Amino acid sequence: MNVHSNARFVSSGVLAVEAACQELPNVAILIVPGFSNLALGAFIEPLSVANSLIGREVFRWRVMSLNGKSVVSASGIVVEPAGNLADLNRDQTYDHFVVFAGQAIDRRVLPELNLALRSVARRNIRITAIGTATWLLAHAGLLKDTRCTIHWSQMAAFSETFKDTNMCNALFVRGEKFSTCAGELAAFDFALDLMSRHISADVCKDVCRYATAVTRRSGHDRQTTPAGLAVAGVSTKLAAAINLMEDNIEFPLDLAKLSKLCKISTRQLERLFMEHVGSSPAKHYRRIRLEHARRLVEGTSLSLTEIAIACGFMSASHFSKCFREMYGAAPSHCR
Repeated sequence: MNVHSNARFVSSGVLAVEAACQELPNVAILIVPGFSNLALGAFIEPLSVANSLIGREVFRWRVMSLNGKSVVSASGIVVEPAGNLADLNRDQTYDHFVVFAGQAIDRRVLPELNLALRSVARRNIRITAIGTATWLLAHAGLLKDTRCTIHWSQMAAFSETFKDTNMCNALFVRGEKFSTCAGELAAFDFALDLMSRHISADVCKDVCRYATAVTRRSGHDRQTTPAGLAVAGVSTKLAAAINLMEDNIEFPLDLAKLSKLCKISTRQLERLFMEHVGSSPAKHYRRIRLEHARRLVEGTSLSLTEIAIACGFMSASHFSKCFREMYGAAPSHCR
């Protein structure tokens, strides 16, 4: 039972929970060793709070593991599941399958999980990947030509490994059959998006209020805010320029092109960078490319030449020189 016996408070929007609730979402949640406990809680707790506010079980879920045994999260917390993947095949009432995975995703790609994901997909059950679980869906061949997202720390490696997917920097991407979410606190926003299709906007607002969330973020929002720009009053032109830099790694834009796209003079753009970022546009752009390169060095088996090309450097030697200047070590020492 997923309704709290002691209701936290009564939502002003309970009476607006309409007939949409007659088709109750039944969610099977799979946790893979090393999953993020933060993301799991951020997804489940809003559903639990909504049930409590409404006073009945609108949202149902069951946490599962591959074999039914306890699973250790990335933070060391042990979770006892209520079932295993075999239960998913026996119970035909599930209409949504949500997978949570952790950072060390390369060690979690199990043949049995690939088979399970494909089996669930064949049954037309909606599948959502939270965090780096997006990697599992792609490995199972389910995201070809599909717009998707993953935690920002894995974007570089994912994009180079699965070139047939359409990776984007977003909190979550909701599809008709497959959805993906960046994980961590973005799981809260995805849960709200899921809830909004079954309960009133007033209840969703009350869930946010209970969770002390200032606002509900859109799935289209970017995962990361450029360093130093998470303050009010910063020029939208500067944020747009940095977003363009992040979106154009392999073929860097020159300052004139950046300025033109942002509809600002090169001198104004340089002034904004010095004032808010503390460096020139060129230096900041190089830093973005080197950070991207480091994620490829650490997360893929690409050669240094391939990484240099993917990050817009003219040669492997130039790339290695810039990398060493920024990180104090050759890229080969970071593998």
